Amino acid sequence: MKKPLLFLLLWTISITKMIAQEPDTLKAYYDKIEKSFNYETGKITLTEGNGTLNVPKGFKFLNGEQTQNVLSNLWGNPEDKSILGSLVPDGKGVTHGDSWMFVISYQGDGYVKDDDAGDIDYTDLLKTMKEDVATENEERKKAGYPEVQLIGWASTPFYDNNLKVLHWAKELQFGQDKEHTLNYDLRVLGRKGMYNISAVAGVNQLAEVKASIPEIIKSVAFDQGNKYLDFDADTDTVAAWTIGGLVAGKVLAKVGFFAILAKFGKFIVIGIIAAFAAIKKFLFGNKDQIVTKPAEETALLEENNSTEE
Repeated sequence: MKKPLLFLLLWTISITKMIAQEPDTLKAYYDKIEKSFNYETGKITLTEGNGTLNVPKGFKFLNGEQTQNVLSNLWGNPEDKSILGSLVPDGKGVTHGDSWMFVISYQGDGYVKDDDAGDIDYTDLLKTMKEDVATENEERKKAGYPEVQLIGWASTPFYDNNLKVLHWAKELQFGQDKEHTLNYDLRVLGRKGMYNISAVAGVNQLAEVKASIPEIIKSVAFDQGNKYLDFDADTDTVAAWTIGGLVAGKVLAKVGFFAILAKFGKFIVIGIIAAFAAIKKFLFGNKDQIVTKPAEETALLEENNSTEE
């Protein structure tokens, strides 16, 4: 019985010492994780929607599986299997303190009419959206995720009638995080659906994200025969919502609700808390407590131990 307790104490001390070490120790580990991702450039055939992505200058592409890994396992977001990939700025990576990305998915629910684009009162719409977010928070809490507060527009919705692209930005607060999250959303409309491109970043990165929007808008295109102007009223399905519905997000409740929550530095702290919880359980027999430890931290611990041996 003494050995497990001794191990837990030594493990906690080991992790604590790692935090006190030179930053280069942790940086080397984060860099190792970063290098495990397979980034792509050039022309990418998207796996849904009959469209193509031309990776713009200054960005690199991560496929759907790797993007989901980043969003769920590294940044702490709910799983979303509809994700097709992401665009990550060059020089940032996904483990950096200032990392951010554009997440790409496809919604194939039909042709979105844009008749109401010039008639929407976005101030009133924002009030409705805040009410909807408050309602959705109950489900988020049940699923074990922090509440979301919609602070307001970071960029008022704008519809480009020539390109058939809608874009806007929301400022969000996840839980009690002091750093607010920026969700800059784009919808590239097509004949049978649309591509959703959502920037997941901090509000302080708004200028950087905005500067990249002109190139991002042009990076995703539907193949010939699937463009917005190829719509056939006799055969094609019309979506149940218009431009206002897309911004409100009532039918696309999960789209754009991503956050950069974990950021690698927090994994170590979580590990220490878990260690002390485990010791408490060992000493006092709290059987209701479940102790878990992030996989990344376990790998780091094993690697550190093998080096010491």
